[in-house]
Amino acid sequence: MFSVTRSQFVRSLAAKRFGSTLAFVEANGSEISSASLSALNAAKQLGNPVVAVLLGSGSKSAASQLNKVEGLSKILVSEDSQFDHQLPEYIAPAISQLISNNDYSHFVTSATAVGKNVLPRVGALLDVQPVNDIIKVEDPTTFKRPIYAGNAIVTVKSNDAKILLSTRSTAFEAVPLTASESYPVEEFTPTLEKLPVEWVSENLVKSERPELTSAKIVVSGGRGLKSKENFDKYIFPLADALHAGVGATRAAVDAGYVDNSLQVGQTGKVVAPDLYIAVGISGAIQHLAGMKDSKTIVAINKDEEAPIFNVADLGLVGDLFEVVPELTEKVKA
Repeated sequence: MFSVTRSQFVRSLAAKRFGSTLAFVEANGSEISSASLSALNAAKQLGNPVVAVLLGSGSKSAASQLNKVEGLSKILVSEDSQFDHQLPEYIAPAISQLISNNDYSHFVTSATAVGKNVLPRVGALLDVQPVNDIIKVEDPTTFKRPIYAGNAIVTVKSNDAKILLSTRSTAFEAVPLTASESYPVEEFTPTLEKLPVEWVSENLVKSERPELTSAKIVVSGGRGLKSKENFDKYIFPLADALHAGVGATRAAVDAGYVDNSLQVGQTGKVVAPDLYIAVGISGAIQHLAGMKDSKTIVAINKDEEAPIFNVADLGLVGDLFEVVPELTEKVKA
């Protein structure tokens, strides 16, 4: 005789009741995105067999990387070049066809820019309400997600036959790439209409610094830096000394200090590094929503009443134009 917890009992029943989980995996060439590895963790927690799907030229090469992930059942690929630039107008119909034509009870994607574009379109095509930006799987039908800029956590239960989810990557550990599996890889050919949408060009900001959402250390600057020249002069050297990623508030981005790809916050990227250094940042609620889950928060601000100090683990009241250069030199030393 053996006993199980309520959670284990619910999941065992769910595994019998539900079909499989379809997980959309983003890849750049053969490299799987860290956000998708986090989404795979959430997909596995649903308790169903997990089928990964990759789209675009080179998806077979990326599929080989998934053999390092435990717990999948198979991998679907389509190397149609129309998926190469991850246009949601083409991805969403392909995903909705897979969900409609198979016994998938769940669809999971990461809440990246791509996932946020794809998920609502899939929901519209299937007439299903997605559950966005989940941070915890309670059971296969019940999830937790933040609302009000992260100031409250709501528990959501979905009774839909097909449950569509996006996951906050900072809330789920990335699945380790340590396994040695050999999953079956199946090609599929979705029926795609020719749409009046085409890829024209892209202008990417390239940097040798760690990518913002996966960096272990992030140095962010705010409006207190007063100019783009000051941002470049004070934030980038400190980030380089710490081998850190660089972030910014919306105010700094809107003022033209840095590109909007570095924006952290409710309308930017959500990060949860081991160390987050906030320089000249007052701590608006919208910015806090994107970084308050960081393990250690250090704030540098001359205003001792700044809201950022309410969430900071370490706070330094002082002139950033004096403090940051000294800190940078000490780190280098």
